[in-house]
Amino acid sequence: MRGYSSSSPTDQKPPQKTDSLRVIRAMVPFLWPRDNRGNRIRLIVALVLLFSAKGIETATPFFFKSAVDALAGEAQGTSLAMASVLGAVGLTLAYGLARVTTVGFQQMRNVLFAPVGQAALRKLAIQTFEHIHALSLRYHLTRKTGGLSRVIERGVKAVFFLLDYLVFSLMPLLVSLLFVLAVFGFAFGVSYLVVVALTIVCYIVFTLQVTEWRVKIRREMNAQDTDANQKAIDSLLNFETVKYFGAEKREAARYDRAMAGYEKAAVKTEISLSFLNFGQSLIMTVGLVSVMVLAAIGVQNQTLTVGDFVMVNAYMIQITMPLNFLGSMYRNIRQALVDMHEMFELLDQPAEITDRADAQPIKVAGGAVTLEDVRFGYDPSREILHGISLSVPAGKTIAIVGPSGSGKSTIGRLLFRFYDVTGGAFKIDGQDLRDVTQDSLHAQIGVVPQDTVLFNDSIGYNIGYGHENATQSQIEAAAKAAQIHDFIAGLPAGYDTAVGERGLKLSGGEKQRVGIARTLLKDPPILLLDEATSALDTQTEQSILSALKRAGEGRTVLTIAHRLSTIADADEIVVLEAGHIVERGTHEALLLAGGRYFAMWNAQAEERAEERAEEGPRA
Repeated sequence: MRGYSSSSPTDQKPPQKTDSLRVIRAMVPFLWPRDNRGNRIRLIVALVLLFSAKGIETATPFFFKSAVDALAGEAQGTSLAMASVLGAVGLTLAYGLARVTTVGFQQMRNVLFAPVGQAALRKLAIQTFEHIHALSLRYHLTRKTGGLSRVIERGVKAVFFLLDYLVFSLMPLLVSLLFVLAVFGFAFGVSYLVVVALTIVCYIVFTLQVTEWRVKIRREMNAQDTDANQKAIDSLLNFETVKYFGAEKREAARYDRAMAGYEKAAVKTEISLSFLNFGQSLIMTVGLVSVMVLAAIGVQNQTLTVGDFVMVNAYMIQITMPLNFLGSMYRNIRQALVDMHEMFELLDQPAEITDRADAQPIKVAGGAVTLEDVRFGYDPSREILHGISLSVPAGKTIAIVGPSGSGKSTIGRLLFRFYDVTGGAFKIDGQDLRDVTQDSLHAQIGVVPQDTVLFNDSIGYNIGYGHENATQSQIEAAAKAAQIHDFIAGLPAGYDTAVGERGLKLSGGEKQRVGIARTLLKDPPILLLDEATSALDTQTEQSILSALKRAGEGRTVLTIAHRLSTIADADEIVVLEAGHIVERGTHEALLLAGGRYFAMWNAQAEERAEERAEEGPRA
């Protein structure tokens, strides 16, 4: 599934013929799974049933013709022999049995193929899901989640559709057309064969040309659908912000503009569909009438029997139905290829951060963190960190402070290896992060972010997320350590209380405590506090700080902080400015130095004094 361009999955670019062939080739492992012998056997039996059904279907009109000739007293040759053995009633019963057998084989084929198709869909879905999680933070920060989910949804559904149609619709159609053309050529002559062949060719050419036009319209409709869906999801995720600014009507108007574009494209789609259906019907009707006229002339000239006339009509109807189906089938296959192409472009997005072939699990003894002349920039043309060298001894707490844009949070992201350094080295206990496996690295680091995001599940589930298969007693112990157990115990549903989407049913302080409990349950030797209290009010912050201090006991702690009062007891404080370390030392030493930290401390002290002065009169 490699070899596609790296464009955005929502660009809606039509796949070229070579890309479509690659998509089809990419489906072969799912259709013929090497690791599932049972599904391969099912596929073989399903194909046998398919060809058997088509063979019986082709023979069915002969029984009908023989029955008509027997009733009309015109039976000759094969018809006479069949009539003499079975009689008109027997031939009619044989005709009915053939039709029932054809349908039965087709349904048995569907039953056998269903597990094959669903297994393929499941395999591709999990492969896509795992790949998305393997992509870099940079990729996810630039993607639109709503649009991405629609690309995945359409792509995965297209897999089963394409597997089913290619094997059990397109192939049967081709087999049926070849069988019927052979019958017309041998039983009725070249003139019939030419008329039928021309009808089929004209129908296919018209269908392909108009469908290509319609695909462009459909792509436009998909793009508008994705855009409208993204705007809806974005608005709902920012529900509180919309309310804060009284922007409900503004959001509705924004969504309506997106839906207006979808409406216009959808109308074009329906109009083009009507044109296609009428053109197909016209071509097939002309072909049918032409062949029936030839047969009628043959009956008048007594070169054909009434049974032959009926058989010609039966065969034309037999090919008319699948050809009508071909129009719909081609449109859907073409659209499925577009949807799958978009998904495979997503799958082709390379993971920016990957494990080296010889990467080993990290071995953490004490958890000492070292930065050696670290350089990094999100954009190669703009470096954020300019040769940072820093050492955090095992079990110690270091705080990193500085103005916005100085590179504080970037150091945290490099520690978790969301990105790789572009210069220097980032090490834990002397091991370069680029030389160890990501899974083992992530297992050794606990993170409490500025805004803890929770799953739309129970409080117990969210705390238990810190350690797979954690027992209830372990979850409660972590909650007690984070000083949130009493709050949870006082809730009507206790640990089964639902937190809502992104934890909206909890306050900021409660969410942070759940996040701390989750990290404590993980029990990592290294703890990263990324402005864990900056979004909280002063009173809540003070109550959270004691939980954070307890969480850091016996661990190496990197604290990225905005409020300096929260990190005064750190073993060392590092002041960053414009990607450089401008000061470092203890809280007391930095204040005595009277430098950048001293100025920041005084500025925040004045802010706190003003806040207290404002709160006094209100109180």
